[in-house]
Amino acid sequence: MAVFIGQHENKIDRKGRVSVPSKFRAQLAEESFQGVVVYPSPKFAALEGCSFKRIEQIAASLDDLDMLSDKADDLAATILAEARELPFDSEGRIMLPKELIDQAGIGDAVLFVGQGKTFQVWAPAAYERRREEARQRIKDGDVTLKLRRDDGGGTGGGGT
Repeated sequence: MAVFIGQHENKIDRKGRVSVPSKFRAQLAEESFQGVVVYPSPKFAALEGCSFKRIEQIAASLDDLDMLSDKADDLAATILAEARELPFDSEGRIMLPKELIDQAGIGDAVLFVGQGKTFQVWAPAAYERRREEARQRIKDGDVTLKLRRDDGGGTGGGGT
């Protein structure tokens, strides 16, 4: 599955076309759908983006919830119902729908922000504020990360 890292700022044209960073496109090269899936972030004034394989994983995870639960309905309504499949054009661009541009407060530039298996699309100034808030929480000690153990794909012994 694709892994997205880094920050990449690109201009957006009047029609809503924007180049997806080449490093992100390279991560998606082996995917069956040559494009991205984008939906409004349920948390931020930004867009969430991912591969089609990842949105299938999200849909399958929703199937694990009680079918009649409010949680399942709310997540489906805020992710799947608003998601848009955006294919790459011949120049590696996608066309962001106006309603998504408006919801994220995007102007003439966007910032693609890697989030691992997903990415976000921000108005650059809005992301700067978000990043500073995140850094402050880390400085305050409110954020920790426990690294996963290698699943055996790495090097090293592995005795009996």
